[in-house]
Amino acid sequence: MNQHSTLWIYYSHSEFSCEPIRLRMCQDLPYNTTFMPNLLNHYDQQTAALAMEPFHPMVNLVCSADLRMFLCALYAPVCTVYGQVSMPCRSLCQRAKDECHKLMEIFGVAWPDDMECSRFPDCDEPYPRPEDLLTGSDPTDQSSMTVQRDYGFWCPRELKVDPDLGYTFMGRKDCSAPCPSMFFNQQELTSIRYVIGVISIVCLSATLFTFLTFLIDVTRFRYPERPIIFYAVCYVMVSLVFFLGFLLEDRVACNAVSPSQFRASTITQGSHNKVCTLFFMVLYFFTMAGSVWWVILTITWFLAAVPKWGSEAIEKKALLFHAIAWGLPGALTVTLLALNKIEGDGISGVCFIGLYDIDALRWFVLAPLCFNVAVGVSLLLVGIVALNRVRMEIPLEKENQTKLVKFMIRMGVFSVLYLVPLLTVIGCYLYEHTYRNIWETTWMEENCKDYHIPCPFKVEQTSRPAMVIFLIKYLMMLVVGIPSVFWVGSKKTCFEWANFLHGRRRKDGVNESRQVLQEQPDFAQSLLREPNTPVIRKSRGTSTQGTSTHASSTHLAVLDDLDEPASSIHSKASYHSSLRRPRDDRSDTMVYRGVEERSFHGSMPHLDHPLSTHSSLHQIEGHSRHSSQQDVSEAPPTLITHGTTVSESRVAENDGTSA
Repeated sequence: MNQHSTLWIYYSHSEFSCEPIRLRMCQDLPYNTTFMPNLLNHYDQQTAALAMEPFHPMVNLVCSADLRMFLCALYAPVCTVYGQVSMPCRSLCQRAKDECHKLMEIFGVAWPDDMECSRFPDCDEPYPRPEDLLTGSDPTDQSSMTVQRDYGFWCPRELKVDPDLGYTFMGRKDCSAPCPSMFFNQQELTSIRYVIGVISIVCLSATLFTFLTFLIDVTRFRYPERPIIFYAVCYVMVSLVFFLGFLLEDRVACNAVSPSQFRASTITQGSHNKVCTLFFMVLYFFTMAGSVWWVILTITWFLAAVPKWGSEAIEKKALLFHAIAWGLPGALTVTLLALNKIEGDGISGVCFIGLYDIDALRWFVLAPLCFNVAVGVSLLLVGIVALNRVRMEIPLEKENQTKLVKFMIRMGVFSVLYLVPLLTVIGCYLYEHTYRNIWETTWMEENCKDYHIPCPFKVEQTSRPAMVIFLIKYLMMLVVGIPSVFWVGSKKTCFEWANFLHGRRRKDGVNESRQVLQEQPDFAQSLLREPNTPVIRKSRGTSTQGTSTHASSTHLAVLDDLDEPASSIHSKASYHSSLRRPRDDRSDTMVYRGVEERSFHGSMPHLDHPLSTHSSLHQIEGHSRHSSQQDVSEAPPTLITHGTTVSESRVAENDGTSA
């Protein structure tokens, strides 16, 4: 044999130790020692024996005299000089394949790709060679031949999957994690699943109640509150998927056991499982969409509190809000489907990402959630500071002060109830991200002998995941949707449901939170106004429905001055109505009429008679006109009628007259 062929026959191998041959097919050979891992990367002889089983019929029928020796040269190669391996010649492989391929077709056995003859050196020599036998080692003396090193993770036969599925586990292709869990026992899994089932029902009930309350009165929750409804819809779907996972247990997240192929139950990966793919799409899409809708909620609060946008002005941006809230999660979901990153969760029974793939967890779960939290908290703090400055620096009526404080408290409590669970979930994901490699090494050390794979070498730190951390993670993933019911939890909601259940139509009302936000004065106006100048409240954009704050202040002024002359009452009413920006003629008419009737009823008992009312109104107009002409002879008479809105020029004249 020339030197060139020798270079092909021998190659360096430093991951073996010599041991006696225990394979039944390879007994009574010219050599009795072998090494593992063998040439086909079987770590031990038990795994090699399982891989040789399909060839037993051909060997027993002796389809070729070279087949048995060729198989043993691969599955149990001769243990030769330390650091060198002897490979069979290509001619030996070709004879065995040509003589046995017809019989192999009858038994339905295909020639494996890793046994292709082109992979072996081009020579024509028997196996083992004479020099291999001369340098054989004593199997009882393994200390000098054993290499102590870390082999890494070898995928056990029980966890191998079909190559076309594209599975990956701990860096090994065509391998998947054991199902239902590689870290928790059955009792722990049962406890976690029941907690998930109960909390999913609670979250589903709370978010569904929020959405149904919105359907009863769709005009009640307008912007800036409207994103809370879509946020609730997102978590209706999230809680529904978790509830279905609780009912199905691990039937969707796990592949079935295959005893005939020596395969255990493994975690589902990729999109070949249609139900698992559907679970992932719904769960991931609506989880991310719910987070984006919370950010949009803080944006609408910011627009209402700082630049003083009205409800209709914000609503004009609704199409943009929907495009962002549904478009971005949709793009991320499609990207993950294309990358085939779906993973089954044997604990909860659903499918998600980042359960075993750290990179997917980092870039597609942690990064979007952290970004949304940072943006949302920033806008939330700016909005709260803005409303607080309004409350502290600008004199408001006592009723509006109370409403503003109440709204700030509701906004703050709702945000805390959302942020605390979400930050807890992010903390749990960071915990998994940090300790995942240590958990996997510990699992290898505890199960390497059972799976017949290399055990880790020089393990410095071992750790198992805490069940309570995973329990908290699943708990907070569902609790984060429950705060939506906090926003609709009020007496008005109870009245609306009572009217709905009794078939009564609702009455139009005013949303206090939106009214308070829109009726506060602008910062520019508050900072530039002169001392003792009345503050004119306005809302940016188109005006919203509801009674103006100054209408209520006019009401209070008239009630306080019941004992004053009619001309004085009339002048104060004209002054306040001149400051008030016209909103809804019908609402203004009702307020003014109620004030007028209530004022005159206290001083004139027979005012309710039609003729008396008519004459009284003429008398009051006469007194008012007479007193106004005495004060300012040049000013035109002021005319006040029910439900009548004067022009801006008349408002200015009335202001001068009243002053």
